[in-house]
Amino acid sequence: MRNTVLIPTYRRPQDLSRCLSALRKQTKPVDQAIIVVRDIDTETWEFLAQFNQHDLPLQTVTVTQPGVVAALNAGLAAVEGDIVSITDDDAAPHPDWLEKIAAHFTSDSCIGGVGGRDWIYHGSKLEADSRQIVGKLQWFGRVIGNHHLGVGEPREVDVLKGVNMSFRTKAVGQLRFDQRMRGTGAQVHFEMAFTLALKRSGWKIIYDPLVAVDHFPAQRFDEDQRNNFNEIAFINLVHNETLVLLEHLPPLRRIVFLFWSVFVGTCDSFGLVQWLRLLPKQGILAGKKLLASWRGRWQGYKQFKINSISY
Repeated sequence: MRNTVLIPTYRRPQDLSRCLSALRKQTKPVDQAIIVVRDIDTETWEFLAQFNQHDLPLQTVTVTQPGVVAALNAGLAAVEGDIVSITDDDAAPHPDWLEKIAAHFTSDSCIGGVGGRDWIYHGSKLEADSRQIVGKLQWFGRVIGNHHLGVGEPREVDVLKGVNMSFRTKAVGQLRFDQRMRGTGAQVHFEMAFTLALKRSGWKIIYDPLVAVDHFPAQRFDEDQRNNFNEIAFINLVHNETLVLLEHLPPLRRIVFLFWSVFVGTCDSFGLVQWLRLLPKQGILAGKKLLASWRGRWQGYKQFKINSISY
């Protein structure tokens, strides 16, 4: 099975260099490596002009629209492999990454997606905790991630993480990443929309902790600055989550999800219970997060209703 590695990048040439070096060390050689670069990203273009491709079959795709969704969709249009493996420019796949991915797809023709653990480094400090439950959508709409902490045997999941996810191109077909995802860079939950769509089509999604990449979270150049609160980024995150889940869940579970999300929520998308729990520690910030979450929920709900009427 021919493989394609797809990497969206923006203004992080040093990180990209580390990623490409890791691809050169794969025990299963890369058949096609697609780097998607913004037209205005002079830093990356200068790096690629000087980069010694050597034995790496590198191909560049130019994109003018900001955001990871536009970049990945532009890259998908150029994919030639039977498997497309997606990672971030600030990640370095382990040497057996592609070999283990191929083994899963070869073992079962019903597998449409494969993901694995991203070992997160904060400087020299590694997040080395462990979790058994990874990538699961609970019946009432709560999504459990933990992809960076997963341990155990390979198993079916509902959601993969963008830094380490691979797909059978036959399963992808004409499916593309959802352009309604808000944000000008990270567009949080774009991968959830994609993997849940594959699940609805009947494909198996597998998480294997041994399909691993090292992840060095780098600077972002949009409103989403990871752990720093930004109202717009918070609203966008909750909007995206709400839209994706309302379209995926059956009618009764949609109602349960809306009530649960407004009154309970999570630490990433507040409801009343989360606000009360974190109010003593976060004070005014907790109130800002609650209001941003409610705005995101409402906007995601409105987008869902608009789409429902149009269909």
